Amino acid sequence: MEKESFENEAVAAILNKYFVAIKVDKEERLDIDSIYMTVCQALTGSGGWPLTIFMTPDKKPFYAGTYFPVESRYGMPGIMDVMNSLAQQWNEKREDIVKSSERIVEHIKGIDALVNREEIGEEEIHNAYNSFNSVFDANYGGFGSSPKFPAPHNLRFLLRYWKNYNEPKALEIVEKTLEAMYEGGIFDHIGFGFSRYSTDEKWLVPHFEKMLYDNALLATVYVEAFEATANVFYKGVAEKIFNYILRDMTSKEGAFYSAEDADSEGEEGKFYLLTLKEVALVLGEQFYKTYCDHYDITEKGNFEGRNIPNLIGMESSSKLNDELQQKLEKMRQRLFEYRERRIHPYKDDKILTSWNGLMIAALAYGGRVFDNGSYIKQAQKAMDFVLSNMINEKGRLMARYRDGEIAHLGYLEDYAFTVSALIELYEATFNVKYLITALELNDNMLKLFKDEDQGGLFLYGIDGEELIVRPKDIYDGAVPSGNSVATLNMLRLARLTANNELRNESDRQFEVFASKVKTIESAHAYFMTALLYSRVPGKDIIVAGKEEDVETKAMIKEINSNYLPFATVVLNTGDEKLNSINPEIKAHIPLQGKTTAYVCENFSCIEAITDLKKFSECIKEIN
Repeated sequence: MEKESFENEAVAAILNKYFVAIKVDKEERLDIDSIYMTVCQALTGSGGWPLTIFMTPDKKPFYAGTYFPVESRYGMPGIMDVMNSLAQQWNEKREDIVKSSERIVEHIKGIDALVNREEIGEEEIHNAYNSFNSVFDANYGGFGSSPKFPAPHNLRFLLRYWKNYNEPKALEIVEKTLEAMYEGGIFDHIGFGFSRYSTDEKWLVPHFEKMLYDNALLATVYVEAFEATANVFYKGVAEKIFNYILRDMTSKEGAFYSAEDADSEGEEGKFYLLTLKEVALVLGEQFYKTYCDHYDITEKGNFEGRNIPNLIGMESSSKLNDELQQKLEKMRQRLFEYRERRIHPYKDDKILTSWNGLMIAALAYGGRVFDNGSYIKQAQKAMDFVLSNMINEKGRLMARYRDGEIAHLGYLEDYAFTVSALIELYEATFNVKYLITALELNDNMLKLFKDEDQGGLFLYGIDGEELIVRPKDIYDGAVPSGNSVATLNMLRLARLTANNELRNESDRQFEVFASKVKTIESAHAYFMTALLYSRVPGKDIIVAGKEEDVETKAMIKEINSNYLPFATVVLNTGDEKLNSINPEIKAHIPLQGKTTAYVCENFSCIEAITDLKKFSECIKEIN
């Protein structure tokens, strides 16, 4: 629409004659996007972007749609006809339009107005699993047909479901999907990183746009799959995602950019597509056939006469001999260097607090599981940037940074995703400052966003711009909702700090959103992950000892080598700051000068363990 309509002089003339035009970046103004997307869905029965809203001067909407061509065609209204018609109606029937807009606003307000408090539990957890199982594509992985979205939080829920209920099909769904996504063209086999979604069921043809949030969430689930299965394939994919992010999407200050466009030189995917002739010229007669056979590069092409490199139907790279893998990697590097000389897609270099939180969490978690200190250092550097540059003089977390300027009071997502990242950083470093900051931000979040009357957390703060409604979102879409992430954060923090009030806050979240979530549990996968966490009697592991001691490091490595999604880990080095946060920790001390582990549940601990072998056996028995 930007190119077709808003750069069209005839459209601009009508627009400027009758309307005040406002263009909104939906990523910077989550509040506006959420509210008016709900309006569009209510008025038209569907939504999407570009989102087009017509409203009265006091922000009350009366007409909505998504894409409008310049002129009406195939039963689709054109933007010029729509604008002329609405302008005429505004002049002739203004009172009717205003009344209609008021009714729409009242309807939108009513969506969150009344809360039916209900219980939610194991039945809904099983419903979510059964729903995913019923729409799982056994041939190509993923859910449904096309378009296919990665939806990594669905997979994370399924991994936990497998772990808790010992359901092999849940793990099968995850593994098939992770392998198929990597094999497809949705993964960039030359420069790495995932595109937003696949336009087909095989994951072959992506929408070539690369988003920071997708790659953060996907890296997390690949790390988790490695931890759960010990299959190094998943580790390799996660490392390739991190490679892409650290190479192409990291600012000199250490924070992460938002996205890379699908288009270059006015054509979608042009940067990524290859012809057989190009590959032959770059790799030479001796090597190009090997690469082309392996990555489906043909004379005919697999996309509009050109090729998207992919591994669909090929033997898994983990089964290839070392010599061939090394040859293919050298070829990839040469093709990457060749491709780098092309005109790149536009990079959206704004730094969003929420998406940075997702990537920081992914790197901290990956660094801990892979025993990779450089990932953890990068996560720390990015968090330092956020805490140093994206908090205003009033102590308020802000949503966006670009060219030295911060803007927009932080939304619920900004707080929730940052707290989640701080928890991951604590478990990766055991630096108490991350736990203290997580608690402070979580406390600020409750003060700013909590609905004191009905419960739940609003999308924007009490100090934000007053819009026609304050929504509360629980739908886990392309990114998990702020309410879902906040719920799991509070459960984890409650366990890490023995804080019952945080546990009570999370219980209230389950009560408030139960009725909404029950309508379709699988649309709330992250929330269901939080619910599962709350239902499993997870273990609290306290390691008491000096951080630099060999025995301490060995115990922590043992913990990080096992998939323990329902456990918390605290290192007690005698730090008074930690003891002030969690007084329960103080009693758990090293015995006889040795690093000592305590494995507890509901504040009751089994005997202290100083023997690494015995500790290893104990860890392997933990759910």
